[in-house]
Amino acid sequence: MPEKDDDAKKPASETVPDQRWKLQVFYLCFYGFMTQIRPGESFITPYLLGADKNFTQAEVTNVITPVMTYSYMAVLVPIFLLTDYLRYKPVLVLQSLSHISIWLLLVWGTSVLAMQLMEFFYSVTMAARIAYSSYIFSLVTPSRYQRMASYSRSAVLLGVFTSSVLGQLCVTLGGVSFLTLNYVSLGFVSFGLILTLFLERPQRSLFFNRPKGAAPTELDKMAGGDGGGGTWGWREAVLCRMLREVGALAGQPQLRLWSLWWVFNSAGYYLMLYYVQILWNEIYPTTDNRRVYNGGVDAASTLLGAGASLAAGYVKIRWRLWSELVIGVVTAFQAGLLLLMNTTSNIWLCYAAYVLFRGSYQFLVPLAIFQIATSLSKELCALVFGVNTFFATVLKTIITIIVADKRGLGLSVHPQFYVYFGYFTLLAVVYLVAAICVGIRHSRHKQLAELALPKEPCQLLTEVPAQEKSLKADAV
Repeated sequence: MPEKDDDAKKPASETVPDQRWKLQVFYLCFYGFMTQIRPGESFITPYLLGADKNFTQAEVTNVITPVMTYSYMAVLVPIFLLTDYLRYKPVLVLQSLSHISIWLLLVWGTSVLAMQLMEFFYSVTMAARIAYSSYIFSLVTPSRYQRMASYSRSAVLLGVFTSSVLGQLCVTLGGVSFLTLNYVSLGFVSFGLILTLFLERPQRSLFFNRPKGAAPTELDKMAGGDGGGGTWGWREAVLCRMLREVGALAGQPQLRLWSLWWVFNSAGYYLMLYYVQILWNEIYPTTDNRRVYNGGVDAASTLLGAGASLAAGYVKIRWRLWSELVIGVVTAFQAGLLLLMNTTSNIWLCYAAYVLFRGSYQFLVPLAIFQIATSLSKELCALVFGVNTFFATVLKTIITIIVADKRGLGLSVHPQFYVYFGYFTLLAVVYLVAAICVGIRHSRHKQLAELALPKEPCQLLTEVPAQEKSLKADAV
């Protein structure tokens, strides 16, 4: 009943007939699941280093892989804006075309330049993920946002899990070569393009395509607008207004803390993710494809990450007091896992550390989303996450230029992981020191509050004789 009331309050241009929106959400979730079925993805690095492509480890580590970080920074902002301006579907088509380009280059590309171009298209697919996660908001009313977003996210996670398991079964039990697995992946991503063409293009979007007569948003009210669109000067442009508001919101301690976590920790997390397969190949350089278990490890980490995200929703503590400590402990745990991954010679121990690292990161992600989004409108929330992701990408690019790129230090994979270990250790120290400061401040405030409390009548009666005795003693 409340959902129908919410629909009734919305303009006719924003409502969708019941059965129609349900069908659209189901199709979107099916699309999200199928586009994740890329069984060769977990084995790209051993494929490049193996007999099929025969690139050297230095080429993959210092020449090919860094291109993805640079490209991602270059395309992130344009795709973020085009996603909303073009109303999602064209960007999803671009994502599918980029997936096809990746596997065409993997199958037929033979040069370093071709693999660098493959990394560029991979960065486009990563930046275009925002189109899928945002599409759901154009289909349903605000009262259904949380539930429908969880459905779409679950479909993606299920697709990643299925893809990883399928790839591992093909390699280990079926003896399928990495090249054949890439042909299979090419077939699946081509089918994903066909599914994309049948997605309905929404009539509205979050920022640039709001319907006329729509209720004014919080941003419209700030600028004195009516929510109906119109021509504004650059100072009144929607993104300029939102950026000014985001700057004002940066003074909120919890929003600032979790945004900084998002920037610094996600940069380190993705750097680890980009290079971990090279580390595995260094620790266990087998020529028998059946003994490469990357797909199974990805499946296990996806499953643990989903469970950790779910468990995070049941954590009920005073976040204003304990946020720094929770972040600090988890970050210190991640630093220890990175050191273990880099120093062990046992591939299974390295796999286990990787799974735990990803699970611990996924545990904090929903907490960060909740802490950032709890006091923001959906427009500002989307922009805050966009700004955080952009700064994380800039930081990731700077680290890549210095550490991994051949024009910088050009470190091999083991020294790189020592750098990442030091990076997470430094972050953990900063968070734990901040937690100590918060604890001291809270203790002082508590003591001051106790001193400020009015004394009970019984306390006053016992204090009067004591004061009289002290006066008599002074007189003597």
